[in-house]
Amino acid sequence: ASGCVLDATFAHGSGVLQDSAETVIVGGGCVGVSVAYHLAKAGQRDVVLLEKTELTAGSTWHAAGLTTYYHPGINLKKVHYYSIKLYEQLEAETGQAVGFHQPGSVRIASTPVRVDELKYQMTRTHWHPTPQYLIGPEKVQELFPLLNMDKVLAGLYNPGDGHIDPYSLTMALAAGARKYGAKIYNPAPVTSLTPLPDGKWDVHTPHGTIRTNRIVNASGFWAREVGKMIGFEHPTIPVHHQYVVTATVPEVKALKRELPVIRDLEGSYYLRQERDGLLFGPYEKEHKMKLQDSWVTDGVPPGFGKELFESDLDRIMDHVEMAMEMVPVLKEADIINIVSGPITYTPDLLPMVGPHQGAQNYWTAIGFGYGVIHAGGVGKFLSDWIITGEPPYDLIECDPNRYGKWTTVPYTCAKARESYGYNNVVGYPKEERFAGRPTNRVSGVYELLKDQASMGFHAGWEQPHYFYKSADETGYRPSFRRTNWFGPVGRECRLVMEKVGVIDLSPFGKFLVKGKDSVKLLDHLFANSMPKVGLTNISHMLTPRGRVYAEVTITQVAPGEFLLLTGSGSELHDLRWIEREVASGGYDVQISNITDNVGVLGVAGPRARKVLQKLTDVDMSDSEFKFLSCKSIQLAGVPVRAIRISYTGELGWELYMEMQHMASVYQAIMEAGKEEGINNFGTYAMNSLRMEKGFRGWGAEMNCDTNPLEAGLDYFIKLNKPADFIGKKALLDIKAQGLKRKLAHLILSPDNVDPEGNETIWHNGKVVGNTTSGCYSYTTQQSLAFGYLPVDLAAIGQTVEIELLGTKYPATVVQEPLVLTEPTRTRLQKKTKSSG
Repeated sequence: ASGCVLDATFAHGSGVLQDSAETVIVGGGCVGVSVAYHLAKAGQRDVVLLEKTELTAGSTWHAAGLTTYYHPGINLKKVHYYSIKLYEQLEAETGQAVGFHQPGSVRIASTPVRVDELKYQMTRTHWHPTPQYLIGPEKVQELFPLLNMDKVLAGLYNPGDGHIDPYSLTMALAAGARKYGAKIYNPAPVTSLTPLPDGKWDVHTPHGTIRTNRIVNASGFWAREVGKMIGFEHPTIPVHHQYVVTATVPEVKALKRELPVIRDLEGSYYLRQERDGLLFGPYEKEHKMKLQDSWVTDGVPPGFGKELFESDLDRIMDHVEMAMEMVPVLKEADIINIVSGPITYTPDLLPMVGPHQGAQNYWTAIGFGYGVIHAGGVGKFLSDWIITGEPPYDLIECDPNRYGKWTTVPYTCAKARESYGYNNVVGYPKEERFAGRPTNRVSGVYELLKDQASMGFHAGWEQPHYFYKSADETGYRPSFRRTNWFGPVGRECRLVMEKVGVIDLSPFGKFLVKGKDSVKLLDHLFANSMPKVGLTNISHMLTPRGRVYAEVTITQVAPGEFLLLTGSGSELHDLRWIEREVASGGYDVQISNITDNVGVLGVAGPRARKVLQKLTDVDMSDSEFKFLSCKSIQLAGVPVRAIRISYTGELGWELYMEMQHMASVYQAIMEAGKEEGINNFGTYAMNSLRMEKGFRGWGAEMNCDTNPLEAGLDYFIKLNKPADFIGKKALLDIKAQGLKRKLAHLILSPDNVDPEGNETIWHNGKVVGNTTSGCYSYTTQQSLAFGYLPVDLAAIGQTVEIELLGTKYPATVVQEPLVLTEPTRTRLQKKTKSSG
């Protein structure tokens, strides 16, 4: 039925499945088949793929098939790169033609801001193997001679880009999967899923039940249905995507070589050659685009497989007219086909790839708006993770656990509508998108702060980025250069350095771990020693290869009871890793996720102690409330857990309380601090202050692409502790072999632009590394960056260049920290006094 010979095809409900498998993949689109191909090729036995109707049914068969090296993100470039390299050799490997065309592609910039965007993307690409070039109008016209050049200012050219036939690609991957031993069954719809106590699954179909060690949900726009079988509401939704195919265009037919794919960013459409005609597909604005939201509320119609929606040319006429202006030969072209089919979107347009928290051995590969270009790389990524037990590289932006219970259907619909319309909007740094906000994840002080601050969105939470004063230019003003946040952030940095500031830190992920085996579990999970009762430390979970999976602040609040704090974006990502270890190791512990119930205020600055002391009878002095210690106190009559720590590096406390008490505690602190000049500060100021102090950030300086030794985290890694923590052996090997690169602290003086992270670092005309974070240091009046450099270029005083918006600025490696932390300054003052 599928058009190729399968291991088992079931006619009229007859036939029997095998009764067990190592991995069962649900869904036979290009992504699911790629997962099967890669697992089988890697040597996994008993790989089974179940397809409810026929291979490619759903979104794959009608896709436009675009392939591109380009991605604005960082490691998704690796996914795209791998896919293209795989597709180039797949026909030779499998004997199946794939219809792969590689005429290249050009993204067209027709405004000065778009030119900035292309320069911004170039510095984020130079340190990758991705072939990408910024080209002028003459080269653009040479590559695509049918363009109207009136508005073309520049282009971003990716040779090797193009398009592939999605059906042929899927069939070639299926042939490869079978060649390496995978079994593909269809029609074999999954009717239910049963989790078993040992972590295995029973997968039920009309043809029998398969017991498997893991499930991979790769079921496209049926992903919600599969998720609902085990109680998940996956935030995916089908959108109507249309593309138009023309008859033969004489000017196209007369060309001697195939035209590159063009993407007119201002016109928000792609256009490519299709035989001797043209194919173009627009992305309508959010008020015009169409969601198939009935499939979310009522389910996908049972018989829907290789059907299409009714086309609606009127909905895309604005884009048709812009395409005709840019490519005038379209005006005379006859339209022979308008394809309108379902493509699955997530709220942020990125897929959900990896193991899912809340169910053992349940993996997802769903939510692909661009499944054809992602299929190869994602299949390899998941296969490597399944086989080795850790991700081959960091891809947290696609972690399914970035969503949670706050991701409701109305939110998903609002964000998918926005994301579709945002397909070709300018991709600014510090980007914010506002549809569907706020969610139900708001802290106890949100109502008090929302009209005073520019809010950022963090894992469903609203958190202040910076605060306005009456004379400030308010509102969201995105730019590639310093914009309206620059002055207010400096004001907040001075506030914390000179007086006292308050910040809402409620988005932290917060877990309580207790039970008979709590110390044993955490000692195995973390590379640092566990803190004693009443004390706090910074600890890291490592992967078996010694990469940094997570950074967590750990406090032993009572004997055998630990409070774990992680970043907002890492909450369920980290919880899943911990829960997996509990299950596999049989640890006797209880884990509670208290993230939504506990509000957090940070109070930081030289006058923080004086303010808090007014509100509590507990002695807050340096001798009685030491750095990195924790106490339960009454603050303004409210029970609060106070930890003496601050990510600003200044004197400070984090205060943990029940969410319903947060507003009253905040108001009491602000009242008590009036004489001390207290005010609010946001996450932008905290980032600048932490960088001045040399504090690393997870997801930037450290992640699954870095080991803690090259990141300069040696102090937190206890290689001599008795416990055999995960990654210990790998770290000992890394240490013995010696480091190849090191994290360096860099200063530079650019013009009205600052590093953000992920820019290219140059030396003597060669790419030598990349930045990980960047900002302006208001205390030292210069720009800062962290960056990875080869060991021989990481010495203090070494000069390199950091590329920002097409200009290479001299940068110098400096001794860190640029600004001493408050505990260090206090210790040195005491030492000076005692020696004097």
